[in-house]
Amino acid sequence: MKIKKTKKVPTRSARSSKSTPHGQRPREIRKILVANRGEIAVRVLRTAREMGIGTVAVYSEADKNAFHRLAADESICIGPAESQKSYLCMESILEAARKTKADSIHPGYGFLSENSRFAEEVQKAQLLFIGPSSEIIKKMGDKVVARKTVEAFGVPTAPGTGALASVAEALREVEQLLKKRKEFRFPLLIKAAGGGGGKGMRIVRKSSELKDNLERARSESLKAFNNPIIFVERYIEKPRHIEVQVLGDGHKILHLFERECSLQRRHQKVVEEALSPSLAPEVRLKILKAAVNAAESVHYQSAGTVEFIVSEQDEFFFLEMNTRIQVEHPVTEWITGLDLIRAQIEIARGESLRVDQESVSVNGHAIEVRLYAEDAEEGFLPQPGKLSYLKFPHWTGVRVDSAVQSPCEISSYYDPMIAKISAWAPSRKETISRLSLFLQETQIEGLITNKAFLLQILGSEFFKRGQYHTQVLESVGWQKNEQPSAQTLAAFCLKDFLESRLDFEDRKLSAWQEALCVGDSN
Repeated sequence: MKIKKTKKVPTRSARSSKSTPHGQRPREIRKILVANRGEIAVRVLRTAREMGIGTVAVYSEADKNAFHRLAADESICIGPAESQKSYLCMESILEAARKTKADSIHPGYGFLSENSRFAEEVQKAQLLFIGPSSEIIKKMGDKVVARKTVEAFGVPTAPGTGALASVAEALREVEQLLKKRKEFRFPLLIKAAGGGGGKGMRIVRKSSELKDNLERARSESLKAFNNPIIFVERYIEKPRHIEVQVLGDGHKILHLFERECSLQRRHQKVVEEALSPSLAPEVRLKILKAAVNAAESVHYQSAGTVEFIVSEQDEFFFLEMNTRIQVEHPVTEWITGLDLIRAQIEIARGESLRVDQESVSVNGHAIEVRLYAEDAEEGFLPQPGKLSYLKFPHWTGVRVDSAVQSPCEISSYYDPMIAKISAWAPSRKETISRLSLFLQETQIEGLITNKAFLLQILGSEFFKRGQYHTQVLESVGWQKNEQPSAQTLAAFCLKDFLESRLDFEDRKLSAWQEALCVGDSN
């Protein structure tokens, strides 16, 4: 393993050789349909077009003016605004591929990206699925099966039960384990076997709370994933969430180092960085090896992520494996110089990895934040509506992944992400400074966003020290944003006027001008 701190190098592919792991001729890809929307669709479309591959975007009726539609060579409507009738409708997506004569499908993340049946249906339609096989997705999608699979390859898992089909069975097995295994103890964590994102997850701190939480978790799991199976494991207090990016061609597995993803709210990531500032070198080596072993347990093909929880005592346990590209993949691309989407496409068409582990090294530090239309002061409630103005600075060392161009509408039907903003610098301190300044100069009008919340995180002492865990955002009190003064509002109005060189009568009022008018009326 090599870690170096040097100047940034241009992005390269995890170049694949022109032969497959089995000596077969690589399959040609001429046209990719991206079965997704938003920034990840734009990201995949861009790389495909750079590779000279034709592209197809799919869109719902609510996304008829969406930017990802314009970023493709072709686009086709797949249904109404509701996800279940469009982006989650397998039949509509496969029909779109048939009509546009696409020969492959990239699922992005979310929606159908980890649906084993979708991957199977794509294959049945004689299309190429740009991702792992349906068998791998199915095996790693069931958390109980995944635990057993990786355990056989020496990957540590938190002490816990097997699959539990009923509350009565769960109560019996938990009671037996509490008596037989000292490492299995309260607090306990109930989890859904077939899902994630915090759904079907319950923390139990004493035996009197167990039955009620088992019933609730089972009900939530059935409703969210159509799967009532749950399991129970020891709950790790104040854990860190560490994930390792892996890349495999079914024959060779590489790790691309780890990402620190502990800053979360409601089990959803807010800030990610690479490398983790909290891992000791010897712990890092063990986690990276465990991640490779987990991927080797299923002969993994494509880009994937092995996730771990790490205790305050540096114990680490397998959490799950995501068989898709991750939202936060840009920070890994920053520090390794590898293009993960390109690697996915090359592996999917049958090429074997040319890069070996010794040639993958770390260069500098990268941090990503997720800019959302949400109110951090009101429980992170989504704030859909009209985004009247959005302008990002033009800086080197900063990457903006977005499908939003103002003016536009942030839809209430989908995730209210405006952009992923990631920054790179030779050191972590410089990266924090660069990203903070970039955020400060980002101009947004028309909607409430979490921009101020992100700036508070980047400026906090715990973040600067690199000492945080998954519950820190719940335990730290955040100051409410102060309202701008009348002088500040007036200055912004004057700036608007001077920059536009238009008469106020002919120009729609900006958010700052409207705020000033409201202030005058009071």
